[in-house]
Amino acid sequence: MPELPDLEATLTFLNKRLPGVRIDGAQALIPFVIRVPKADFVAAMEGSTFGQTSRRGKFLLMHLQSGQVLAINSMLTGRLQYCLPSEKRRGRTCLVLSLSDGYDLRYVDTRLMGKIYMVEGDRLNEIPLFAEMGIDALSPELTGAVFAERLKRHNGQIKNVLTNQRFIAGIGNAYSDEILFAAEINPFRKRSSLRDEEVRRLYRSMHDVFDWAIPLIEDATRDELPLEEVRYFMRVHCRGGEACPVCGNRITDITAGGKVLSFCRHCQQ
Repeated sequence: MPELPDLEATLTFLNKRLPGVRIDGAQALIPFVIRVPKADFVAAMEGSTFGQTSRRGKFLLMHLQSGQVLAINSMLTGRLQYCLPSEKRRGRTCLVLSLSDGYDLRYVDTRLMGKIYMVEGDRLNEIPLFAEMGIDALSPELTGAVFAERLKRHNGQIKNVLTNQRFIAGIGNAYSDEILFAAEINPFRKRSSLRDEEVRRLYRSMHDVFDWAIPLIEDATRDELPLEEVRYFMRVHCRGGEACPVCGNRITDITAGGKVLSFCRHCQQ
C-alpha cells in the first residue's frame, strides 16, 4: 500500500509534469472505482486543466483549475501510471486521461480496492474517511507536544496506534515497522507502557525515517511512476531471517491478517 513517503514522491513527480496540462479525453474503463456517475465524471474531466497536486494522509489530491479536486485513495494496489498512449494497457486499468502533453495518466488497480472521488475543493470532508483522519504526519502543526498529547488518546499496541489514521494520517504497515525499529520500541508494547523519553524518541524517529525515505523514493521515481512500492532500502520490514543492521541478530517476520510485521527482538524492547 502506498504510504506517506510513496505519495510524497508521486506528487513531486506529478507537480513537475501536470500543472497547466489539459485533459483532452477521459475514459472510465472500470466505472465503479470512480465514485461519481461515469457521464458526469467524463464531462467534468474533459477540457479541464491540472493545477498542483497535494496530499493529506494517504489521499492524493489532484487539483484542477476549475476548482474541483480528483481525490485518490489507492488502498492496497492502486497505482498511477504516466506513460505514452502507445504503451500497452495493463490489466485492470480503471481510468485513462489523455493529456495535451502527449501522455496518458492512467489509474491501475489489480484488486479494485481503491476509490477515486471528484469534489469541489471546499468539500473534501464529504469524502468517506477524509474528515475522520487525524493531523497529517508531516504537518508543521504536529509538534512533539501535540504528538504526545494525541498519543494519550489511543490505547492498545503501539504498532496499531501508529497505523490508526485517526491518530495521525499517513503511516501504514511498512513505515510503522521502520519507525519503531529506529525508536528501539517493540511493536507489541502497549501505548500506556511508553515512558516520556520513548514517546519523544518515537516522534524523532518518525521524522528521521521520512527524511531518509522520501529522497530515496523520489530518486527512484525521477523518470517514471513505479507500479510497485520502492522498498529496497528498508532495514527491517519484510526482512525476516536477515541480519539486523544494528545488532546482527535475525529479524523476525510475523504474518497476521495478510500483513507482515517485522522487528528485531534484540534491539526493540
